[in-house]
Amino acid sequence: MTTRGLVSIGVAAAVGPELVEWLAPAIEEAGFHALWVNDIPGADALGVLQAAAKATTRLGLATGVLPVDRRSPARIIADVAERGLPQERLTIGVGAGLATTGALDLVGDAVAELRDSLSARVVVGALGPRMRRLAVTAADGVLLSWLTPEVAREQGAEARGAASGAHVALYARTALDPAARERLDAEAQRYAAIPSYTANLARHSMPVGDTVLDASRQLVSQRLEAYRDAVDEVVLRAITPADSTEDYIDFIDGARALL
Repeated sequence: MTTRGLVSIGVAAAVGPELVEWLAPAIEEAGFHALWVNDIPGADALGVLQAAAKATTRLGLATGVLPVDRRSPARIIADVAERGLPQERLTIGVGAGLATTGALDLVGDAVAELRDSLSARVVVGALGPRMRRLAVTAADGVLLSWLTPEVAREQGAEARGAASGAHVALYARTALDPAARERLDAEAQRYAAIPSYTANLARHSMPVGDTVLDASRQLVSQRLEAYRDAVDEVVLRAITPADSTEDYIDFIDGARALL
C-alpha cells in the first residue's frame, strides 16, 4: 500500500439513535471517514444510521454487520429505502450470523441480491479464507476483526491479490480511557469464547488481548499506525467506561489526537 488506511469510529447499535444524533456530527467534524454501527439483537443498526445520516452531510455510514441468517436481503433493501439512507455514503456490511452449514451460499446469494438492488458498497464480515475470498470476489470488500496488525497485513495482501480493487476494512476494539479496560477485557473474552472466533484466534496463534488497542497497556498511536499500514480502513470500535455522551465525546477527542 502507498497510503495509510482511513480511520473510522464504530459503536454498537444499542447506544441508540438519540445518542448517535449527537455523536455523528462530532465524528464528522473531527475528520473521521465513517461511522460504523454494530447490528445486535434488539437494536437496529440501520435505524441508528438513519439518525446519523440526518445529522451529517459527508460522513460515511456503515453496518458491521447485518446477519443474513435472520435478516433477509429483501428486508435490508426495503429498510434502506424506507429510512431514506443516502446510498452514496452507505456501506452495507453483512455476515453469516449463526449459520453453520451453507454459510458461503447464504452470504453469496445475499450479496448478489443486495448488489443488484443497491448502489451502496457491500462488504462481508469474514474470518476464514473461503469467506474472505467470497468477500472480495463477489462483494466490494471484506471486514476483518480481532486480528493483530501482522495477521491483518497478511490477510489484506491476500485480499488485494484476489481482487485488486477490493476494500479491506478492520474492526479494532479500542479503549482510550484506562477506566474502560475492564469493559474491553470483558468484550474480548466474550468473543474469544465464540467457537468461530476461538478457532480463528488459535489458527493464527493470537492471544485475544493482542488484537485490541488498549491505552492502559500499549502505545496506541504506534499500534494504530501498524493497522493503518495493513488495511484500507481501520474502524476504532469504541469501548468506553460507560455509554454516556460524555464518554463517547472523550473517545472521539482522544481518537482525533491519534490521527
